[in-house]
Amino acid sequence: QEAEDIAAVLKAGELAAPINILQVNYIGPSLGQDSIDSGSFSLLLGLVFVLIFMIIYYNFSGIIAGTALLLNILFVLAILITMDAVLTLPGIAGLLLTVGMAVDANVIIFERIREESKSGKNILSSITSGYNRAFTTILDANVTTLLTAFVLSFIGSGAIKGFATTLSIGIICSMFTAIFITKTIFITLLWQFNIKKLSI
Repeated sequence: QEAEDIAAVLKAGELAAPINILQVNYIGPSLGQDSIDSGSFSLLLGLVFVLIFMIIYYNFSGIIAGTALLLNILFVLAILITMDAVLTLPGIAGLLLTVGMAVDANVIIFERIREESKSGKNILSSITSGYNRAFTTILDANVTTLLTAFVLSFIGSGAIKGFATTLSIGIICSMFTAIFITKTIFITLLWQFNIKKLSI
């Protein structure tokens, strides 16, 4: 009988305990817009700092990496538009993480090319060996992150799914730009201008 009485009270929504309103918060669309503006600004600021660092540290090769990085973001946004996806704040965070992953891949490749150049190989051999040696490391790092993103997209809620979707697309695009596009640019410049010394 007591259990039935409690159930009846809960269904009716009336409890003996008093309710005191301590605080009321109103969240309007302007707050959400401020968050998106802040996220977009942080993405642009991070991108600018990364580009400056790459150009200072890797000289002309840093410009090639920067070009690939901008193409990477362009590809990600193009795919998101094709999917009719909305770029939310978690999505912007995923995009920012993608920038870091893309730069990490370029750093690994460039360091391998430097090692090959120091060992006395010519430019073409250094570039080819550098990309071949870096491929396994980049693939391992990106596949593990991609698996995590897939798990998040299947298990997570709406905001986490947005983050995971952007991150997944970004990782796939960053592998393409870091491994294929930068190598194509290097080889094309090498054959077009007959470069004797690599600026890296």
